[in-house]
Order: sequence, then structure tokens, then C-alpha cells
Amino acid sequence: MTPDALTPIIEVHDLSVRFSGKPVLNHLNLDIHRNERLAVIGPSGSGKTTFLRCLNRLNDLQHDFSHTGQILLDGKNIYAPEVNPARLRRRIGMVYAVPVPLPGSVYDNLVYGPKLAGVQSRDDLEELVESSLRAAFLWEEVKDRLRMSARDLSGGQQQRMCLARVLALKPDVMVLDEPCSGLDPISTAEIEDALLELKSSHAIVLVTNNTKQAGRASDRTAFFLMGELIEVGDTGRLFTNPVDQRTNDYLVGQFG
Repeated sequence: MTPDALTPIIEVHDLSVRFSGKPVLNHLNLDIHRNERLAVIGPSGSGKTTFLRCLNRLNDLQHDFSHTGQILLDGKNIYAPEVNPARLRRRIGMVYAVPVPLPGSVYDNLVYGPKLAGVQSRDDLEELVESSLRAAFLWEEVKDRLRMSARDLSGGQQQRMCLARVLALKPDVMVLDEPCSGLDPISTAEIEDALLELKSSHAIVLVTNNTKQAGRASDRTAFFLMGELIEVGDTGRLFTNPVDQRTNDYLVGQFG
């Protein structure tokens, strides 16, 4: 394993988050590594989505948000005054629970972000469209329909297109907030297959309320409960031999 692979791409140090003074995350410490899929599980209200939105500073958009602690991306504090949140969000791309196609065609959706980032060459844009759709396991299904409305795709196709739309910006980290919550099993499997391929070139953080999905689609798993990180470890070990009794209780369905 290379030294880069051993060095976390994201380091979370003593992160606490409040909204209107109410604590949501408490003294969180967690490393996210390159080339891994990290699942974040826990009952509703545990702070999982808040944690994801801290990683690319989406919580900044809420006036009552406050935080202490640090999040380092490649060793640099993402909340430092000189950090541009828009540029940060290109490096840490997010896929939401409900796909939100932009108005226009599939092609328009894929090139929107790169154009804003300064990519103008038609050849470069077309290459990005194809490579991103291939990475999202969608190219073969839409390669002859790139000019169709993105809203005419099926739900599973829309979600994979949204994944491809993020990939077109060439992020270092992918964060996904329950991306399969509204999908059928076949579409879910296609998303999970894409994540397995993508970990070779990305760090992936997957929030899911489906513990079976976490077991299938992650290398490590972090268990959150009431704003605290209870434990994190190799997924196989955590699911079969959790250190904390609360983790075991959640996994066997005693709460959550």
C-alpha cells in the first residue's frame, strides 16, 4: 500500500455542530481515506446528513449553523477564511437522496458544471460526458439519447445521471446521502456496482439507513448515535463483532 493510500484525505478533529444553539454533532473525530467506501449508519436524528453537509460546507447556507473543531482536506482546514466554498464543492461532490435533474437534456446536465468551471472545448466536454456516464454505469443506456430530456429518464437512471453529473467535475471525494432510498433493487445494485468501481479513484462516504446496503457497499462503517460517533471500523468486523453494545443493539434492530 502506498503512503498516499495510508494518509487520510479528510481528517475530522473534534467537530461539534449546533443549529440555533441546539447540539447536533458532538466532538466528532473521524478520518476518511483515499480509495475506500465509508458507510455512515445510525438511527434518524443521529447527525449523519449534517456530517455530510459539513464536509462540503453546505451547512453554511443555514443562518443558524455554528461549529467548532476542524475538517482538514489534504491537511488544510476547509473552514479557513481563504477557502472558496464553490471550489471546495467541486472537490467534494454530493449526490442526494432524491435525484434532481436540471432542465434540459442529459447532455446539458453533464456539461453544466464543467462549463461553469471553465471547460469550453467541445471535444473535452464530450469526453467528460462519455467518461462520466460510463463511470456511473449509464452510458450504454443513454448514448443514443443524450439530447432527450433528463426528466424522461427512469428514477434509477436519473440518480445515476446525477452521479455522473458530479463525476464530470472530477471530484476527489464523493458523498452520497441515501442515494438508493427511492430505488428498486436493480437500480440500487447498479449504484452499488458504480461505487465499487469508483473507489479506485475516489474516497466515498455513503450515508444509508439500510444496514444491509452498508454491509454490501462499504469497506469501513461508522455508527452514529444522537450526534456522537460510537465506533468505526472494518465493515465485516463491525457487523459481526462490534465493540460497543449500542452498535450491536442497532444492528439487530433493537432500536432505530
